[in-house]
Amino acid sequence: MKERGRPKCPRRVELTPEVIYFKPRGVPLRELEVVCIAIEELEALRLVDLEGLTQEEASLKMGISRRAFWEDLQSARRKVTFALTNGKAIEISGGDYVTVGEENKGCRRSA
Repeated sequence: MKERGRPKCPRRVELTPEVIYFKPRGVPLRELEVVCIAIEELEALRLVDLEGLTQEEASLKMGISRRAFWEDLQSARRKVTFALTNGKAIEISGGDYVTVGEENKGCRRSA
């Protein structure tokens, strides 16, 4: 199924996690439903909830609009809250991002 609207702009990400799974203690991963959080969603959480940036500051750092940032942040918060309150595992992987220092410095669309 094709997505509607404009293509998603790659987000700039400073840090990629070394640990990509979190799960409830005492339950084997194979027995758990896994909630997937994209790398850029984790970056949104990190910038606002850990670094204390405003959404405006964080969106500029990631090279995206404030609305796109807000959508990533809300999605990440929903997924983490769902996993924690329902005993699900969390996997951090995938997404549409570039690491800081790569050639692409955000989304630049030609007319």
